[in-house]
Amino acid sequence: MNVPEESHSGILPMNQSNKDGKASAENEEERPLIKENAGQPHTHPTRSGKRVSQGLPGVRKAAKENKEMKFTALLHHLTVDLLRESFYSLKRKAAPGVDGVTWQEYEDGLEDRLTDLHGRVHRGAYRAQPSRRVYIEKEDGRQRPLAVPAIEDKLVQQAVVTILNQIYEEDFLDFSYGFRPGRSQHQALDALSYALLKKKVNYVLDADIRGFLDSYSQCSYG
Repeated sequence: MNVPEESHSGILPMNQSNKDGKASAENEEERPLIKENAGQPHTHPTRSGKRVSQGLPGVRKAAKENKEMKFTALLHHLTVDLLRESFYSLKRKAAPGVDGVTWQEYEDGLEDRLTDLHGRVHRGAYRAQPSRRVYIEKEDGRQRPLAVPAIEDKLVQQAVVTILNQIYEEDFLDFSYGFRPGRSQHQALDALSYALLKKKVNYVLDADIRGFLDSYSQCSYG
């Protein structure tokens, strides 16, 4: 299927799925949408405050209209503008990776750095650096291992997440709040409170897998 690059090139349609599945599941909540979740823009503010379109609304539209669509070419959406936005979305005071480069140091000569990074990504020359191992102390005195990526790897990861979110956000149910852009634990609690007060609830399940985060190498993306 040949599609103009500015929308969602490299997308192959597959069999249509039952589009009513998600709608019926979301309607069970029967709760007004939280304002922060509704009508969020598909563009992102840059450092100057202007909003830059990355051509991603076409990807999101395609993902919404055809749940079985297979996306095979998204690299052209990873632009210098998106890398810049990703950089400024990172935490300024986050710990540096193995290269010791801080956010402030990377900002010096940023445009040249981003142009070089963009070129390496697109010609297949980009290679992520090893993550730096650090430990944080838990309440019980044990230590939790964390892997801290280099600043350049963080911003590439953030850019890729921004692109993939256009697809996956159309698959999540409306009552899903974990690790989604524009959503928070406070909104999840608001939804839970509404359900407990307005609906007949027989039980509430609170589950936590002991030591789950200790069983694999967790990265810090801040």
